[in-house]
Amino acid sequence: MKGKNKVSESKSRQTSNGHKSKQHHLRKGRQESRTTNVENDRLPVKLAMWDFDHCDPKRCSGKKLERLGLIKNLRIGQKFSGVVVSPNGKGVVCPDDREIVEEFGSSVVECSWARLDEVPFNKIGGKHERLLPYLVAANPVNYGRPWRLNCVEALAACFAIVGHWDWAEVLLENFSWGLTFLKINKELLEIYMQCSDSDSVNKAQEEWLQRIQDEAKNRKEQAKNEDLWMMGNVNRHGSDEEEDDDSERESEDEVESEKKSEEVEVDALGNFVTKKVEEEFDDSEVEEIYDKLGNLVVQD
Repeated sequence: MKGKNKVSESKSRQTSNGHKSKQHHLRKGRQESRTTNVENDRLPVKLAMWDFDHCDPKRCSGKKLERLGLIKNLRIGQKFSGVVVSPNGKGVVCPDDREIVEEFGSSVVECSWARLDEVPFNKIGGKHERLLPYLVAANPVNYGRPWRLNCVEALAACFAIVGHWDWAEVLLENFSWGLTFLKINKELLEIYMQCSDSDSVNKAQEEWLQRIQDEAKNRKEQAKNEDLWMMGNVNRHGSDEEEDDDSERESEDEVESEKKSEEVEVDALGNFVTKKVEEEFDDSEVEEIYDKLGNLVVQD
């Protein structure tokens, strides 16, 4: 009986569909809460989000931050006093926002990029709604795509730009790919950190985008030139054929001219004599003279 009870207890730890039991999640939650206490000491700032349940819960960075106790979920109609990183923002996050972030925190809108039209932006947000400048995503869903940041990337970018790189690292360390975001955007984030207001960040963004376009154009031209080098000088293909035709014509003309320059004559004894005839030969200039025996004498 004791053995059977142990077997039944072990089976009860998993549900019929193969998922972990409720007790497992409770234990995991207690472990995460212990980790959260440490994280809160390293992250002394308020974080919030409006979650519209558009994303897969297993991939949603906002939901993971909520499970860790690092972010608060706000209701629709509830406003936020700190910086609101939102697609509805008017200006961009800049170093001048540092005091607002430190005092009131930062928040994001947890929604799908493909379903922005479903978000009631007029019922959420706050006084300090901000856009993010050009950055490249590192999350598994949109890796390498510009602008397509998820919640934790948006918050980390906000912290880095206002000068709290350490806060950005604390947030991103909770994700296996997290610190890659700072790595691939390091140069650009450092440029934004050197700016002051929204206008200077916008200017830095425009210069960066222009640089990307110029580099892409140069790569395209270089690839085109390398292709031409591999093919050879295409401008000479037609001319070479023409030169071959001309050389053939010239050789034919030379043969014809040689034939024309040769004249066959018969001397007085009946022998055939081949004679080279100069071009533009004029018979009137040569006088035929015969000796006493009837032989033709050719004069120079």
